[in-house]
Amino acid sequence: MRGAGDIVAAVELAQNVAADPARHFEIDPAALISAGKDVRSGGIPVLGFFHSHPNGVAAPSSTDVAHAAPDQHIWLIIADRSITAWQPVVADARVTGFIPVTLLVEG
Repeated sequence: MRGAGDIVAAVELAQNVAADPARHFEIDPAALISAGKDVRSGGIPVLGFFHSHPNGVAAPSSTDVAHAAPDQHIWLIIADRSITAWQPVVADARVTGFIPVTLLVEG
């Protein structure tokens, strides 16, 4: 997901390369590298990432908290026909939870 502040300007799909993609997600490193290169050459910044929760719960799971990077990327969670946006809460250089945020989608 690309954009800045609270505005989503573009969404890009990436392969889930997790060993058990039905229970976990891991964004294809090649997609992350490509996005980073694009940003460095003037492309739209990476605002955050998204994944689905097949269990229908549109809120971060304990697994999401455990595996989130302590950066300020937004997480979108898609579940049961809804999309929610979350900002990591960071303490002592680790994610301790998430708080809900509101995003605007352009286009």
